[in-house]
Amino acid sequence: MIALSLAEIATVVGGQTYDIPDPSVRVTAQVVRDSREVEPGSLFAAFAGERVDGHDYAAQVVAAGAVAVLAQRPVGVPAIVVDDVQTALGALARHVVARLGATLVALTGSAGKTSTKDLIAQVLQRKAPTVWTPGSFNNEIGLPLTALSATEETRFLVLEMGARGKGHIRYLTGLTPPRIGLVLNVGTAHIGEFGGREQIAEAKGELVESLPADGTAILNADDPLVRAMASRTRARVLFFGEAADADVRAENVRLTENGQPAFTLHTPSGCSDVRLRLYGEHHVSNALAAAAVAHDLGMPVDEIALALSEAGTLSRWRMEVTERPDGVTVVNDAYNANPESMRAALRALAAMGRGRRTWAVLGHMAELGDEGLAEHDAVGRLAVRLNVNKLVAVGGREASWLQLGAYNEGSWGEESVHVSDAQAAIDLLRSELRPGDVVLVKASRSVGLESVAQTLVADTAAGTATGGVDAR
Repeated sequence: MIALSLAEIATVVGGQTYDIPDPSVRVTAQVVRDSREVEPGSLFAAFAGERVDGHDYAAQVVAAGAVAVLAQRPVGVPAIVVDDVQTALGALARHVVARLGATLVALTGSAGKTSTKDLIAQVLQRKAPTVWTPGSFNNEIGLPLTALSATEETRFLVLEMGARGKGHIRYLTGLTPPRIGLVLNVGTAHIGEFGGREQIAEAKGELVESLPADGTAILNADDPLVRAMASRTRARVLFFGEAADADVRAENVRLTENGQPAFTLHTPSGCSDVRLRLYGEHHVSNALAAAAVAHDLGMPVDEIALALSEAGTLSRWRMEVTERPDGVTVVNDAYNANPESMRAALRALAAMGRGRRTWAVLGHMAELGDEGLAEHDAVGRLAVRLNVNKLVAVGGREASWLQLGAYNEGSWGEESVHVSDAQAAIDLLRSELRPGDVVLVKASRSVGLESVAQTLVADTAAGTATGGVDAR
């Protein structure tokens, strides 16, 4: 964070100081909410959760070097006491961002936010110091913490914005007003909470409504609901996609034998070839979005193409590919799942598995409401249509809908199975995997299927051999 005195912070957040002998002492390190992340010079934000109360760690974090605690009550150590820590954190972020002078890039969408944010960050990092959202730190607490991690040297701040209802993105843009706003897509993630895709589009469009007249709205030309957001902004509009009228578009899209996309990138300033290190054709759209941001910030097309071609995965459990010594490929995409990302991952599996045996180990997709049965059924059917050799549906009722969809599409015998939990899936895979197989693991975060992928990766290191059973 940019260095601020405790007195200045107290004024910004409207707080009272307690047990602070010298208010001129400055916070020079990160603002954190996890006591394990405290370092000398930190400010610790104490949140009272359902299971853990950060106030209980006040003495511990000060002993570890924290300058003070941002708290809702006096804690016996240097503290700035406020009515609400979350509100105070947002006010502090707004103050810091106003002083930074950095260009703020905000992005939202139903799928692909984190992967696209990682691409944008890696491309812009080549131009100037860049700070970006770690993982999916995209809510009312994570976004301010990300903004507060910027320093005087930061020139680009790339912020992922999530929403679970109307007004959420409007609130986030009020804390960190972007100059560039990117909307990737409108899908069915959290549709159970929103009530429909039109309502999701209404909420996502709050991002472009927040942009200044001298800003840029970057919109997906291939998504009708996103394209229509052009009428909701006073900013300049830049379209990306594979549509012929997109300002930044891809031509000659193809997949390598490993399932990695390659294409020719076209921008208003020229064209250049791109070959991504990421897996799956869905990353073409993500790369185009990143290219549009970079183009708007003045990067030459050849430099953009090179940066995209060299970019990797920054966030864990997103199409994280591990090649085991025995020839088994494990694709850990278990951080989260929605119908759009599930379909994209299955298509990536099919592309990666050409000539090899493929496994889709899938769990349920959360927050789909009344659409749950239809969406799970559709994913199970798609696995069959893509000729995935074996579908392993893991979990309760929703997982059984995946297996039922596969069965109704024509997957009989042992081509699709339903198992109760992650350990059952591990036991099945250990007994039936063969060298050369490709295994995709994906589900909503609450399912905990990342343990399946992690175990499969660790197995060869521990000497656990694959089985030899033919599961075709």
